[in-house]
This record gives sequence, C-alpha cells and structure tokens, in this order.
Amino acid sequence: MGKDYYKTLGIPKGSNEEEIKKAYRRMALRFHPDKNKDANAEDKFKEIAEAYEVLSDPKKRVIYDQLGEEGLKTGGSSSSGTPGSSTYHYTFHGDPHATFASFFGGSNPFDMFFGSNRNHSRSNGFAFHNDHSNDMEQDMDMEEDDPFAHFGRQFGFPGGMNNGFPAEGRRRRGVQSERLGASRKHQDPPVIHELKVSLEEIFHGCTKRMKITRRRLNPDGRSMRTEDKILNIIIKKGWKEGTKITFPKEGDETPENIPADIAFVLKDKGHAHFKRDGSNIIYNCKISLKEALCGCTVTIPTLDNRVISLPCHEIIKPGTAKRLRGEGLPFPKSPSQRGDLIVEFSIRFPDRIPPQSREIIRQHLPQS
Repeated sequence: MGKDYYKTLGIPKGSNEEEIKKAYRRMALRFHPDKNKDANAEDKFKEIAEAYEVLSDPKKRVIYDQLGEEGLKTGGSSSSGTPGSSTYHYTFHGDPHATFASFFGGSNPFDMFFGSNRNHSRSNGFAFHNDHSNDMEQDMDMEEDDPFAHFGRQFGFPGGMNNGFPAEGRRRRGVQSERLGASRKHQDPPVIHELKVSLEEIFHGCTKRMKITRRRLNPDGRSMRTEDKILNIIIKKGWKEGTKITFPKEGDETPENIPADIAFVLKDKGHAHFKRDGSNIIYNCKISLKEALCGCTVTIPTLDNRVISLPCHEIIKPGTAKRLRGEGLPFPKSPSQRGDLIVEFSIRFPDRIPPQSREIIRQHLPQS
C-alpha cells in the first residue's frame, strides 16, 4: 500500500485548496522538530511536507487520486489526457524545511517566540522564559486551527496575525530574511530518474522528450508558481548503460534553495533476440543435434533489420561461439566503428532415438 496523503494531513479526500493549506499549517506547526521533541517528529514532519506538496498541486493530485503514490512516482497518466502525462514522474525534493519556509514566507515562526535558544529569548521587545513554555505548549495544542492564537490574544499585536506573525513584524523580518537567505542558499541534492532505452535506440541514437513539473520563483522572489517543462534528452549512438545525462538547476526553486540538478541514468531494456555485452551483442542460435554434427547454414538477424547467412561446416560443440565482426553496437567514442555480433549455439538433443538408428550411430561414431 502507498502513502495516504489525505490521512497524513488529517483531511477527507474531497478537501478544497484552503482546507489543505489549513491542515498543513496545523500539522507542520505541531510536528516541527523545533517544537516537537518526539523521536519520530522529524519523519512525521517530512511526511506532512510531501503530502502537502502533492495535494496542493492540482496536476499531482489528479494523478495521485487515480493511481496512488506508486503511479505518481513511477510514472503514469491521468484520465484527463494531458499531453506528455504518460512520462510524468514525481520525486519529493526531500527537504521539508524548504516547504515549511516557503509556506510561512521564508522565516521560521518559532524563532519569533522561542528563538534559537529555547531557554530564554527576546523578540520584538518581549522576553519569553522556559518556565512559561508548558502553558504555551498546552494552549497551542488546544487551538489546532491557530497555534499562534495564544500569542495574539496575550500581547494584542497590532495589524492582526498573518500565518502566526504580526503583520508589521513579518514584513520587517522578511527583508532581513531575504538578505540572510541570499548568503545561506544551498543546492538541493540531484533528482535522479532511470531512463529505459532499447538496443535499437542505442544503435541509431535518438531523442527522448520528458515532461517535468516543477516550482519556480515569481519575480517578487518570494511567491512561487508551478510550471511544466519539456526536457529533450539526446541519446547518442552506442551510449552504455549507466550513462548519466544531467540538466543543471531544473528542479524546484524556493526562496531558500538553489534548484537541484535533474539527471537521467540510462538503463537497457530487455530484447527479444539479443543480449548486450558492452559494444558487443549476443545472439543465441538454436540448432538440432543433426545440424551440429553434419553441418548447416543458419540465419542471424541484425539490429538494423538485415539477415546474415552463417555457414557452419565443422562440428558445432556445446559452448561454440562465432563472431560476426562489426555487426554490434557503435563505440561511444567512435560511432563509425562497431562492436561484434557474437553467435552462441544451443544444441537441441532428441528425446529418444529408435533402436536401429542407435545401432548405426554406435557403429559409426568414434569411441572417444
């Protein structure tokens, strides 16, 4: 069973956008590691961020509702028929703090009330001491819809509360946060996808088009938008399995990060006739015992849809292999040259031999 994002946020499946935001705000504040010291708080905080990333994005949510977590992450298409959706893959960027910072405008709301030192901190002229923290925790837990309502009532901040911040204070902190954020930005880890290619695609070379959906900063440098982009992945002749194609900084962008690189790693698809061995390809040719002993001519297919006649006049023993030079895959560094097509023989033995034939074979075959 995949993850139930609705259950993670504690909302029913039909919830609207505002209910999803409200649920994320409540759950993220409750399980933020700066507030919640339970051993599993960090993991829960990450699950909440991933659930919000999916359910707050209409395109991801449609695919998730129809195909579940596995369909969303391994690639699937929604019934909406969106062009390119058959190649859609989603991978959580892995940084729940970036999601939290984006939602709350780039600041940590706990710094205002608790500061980096939880025992004694000062913000906007108000001092908070650890001996009152239990009362605050209880009040915040009781008022799940607005965990900062306690502070708004107690101190009567002017201008109202915006996501738990006094409006004026939040604007002042936002300027400071932008200045500090510019020097603190770090790049997210690469997002890596497996890209399956056929031997024919490696033989001829090809271009694959992959649609990605990502978040991008708006010109104001704080708010974000979701956009689609088509990445053209050029597969050159002869490229080996494991080759990595990287698109720099094409991942999600937030006020707190440098977008991750998106990379695709080549993986060979299985083939009906051939196995790959570097730049060589191997073909398994089945012949009868009679053909192995008496000689034959076999037909060998190639990757470019030709057929080669291969005469075999000598006795074919188990394990015999023949090499057709230059009929394999192009060399990656020298595409005009090619590896070999190796023909391995499998000999089919009869299930039984009539007594008369057995006697003839016994008389004519050598003893050793």
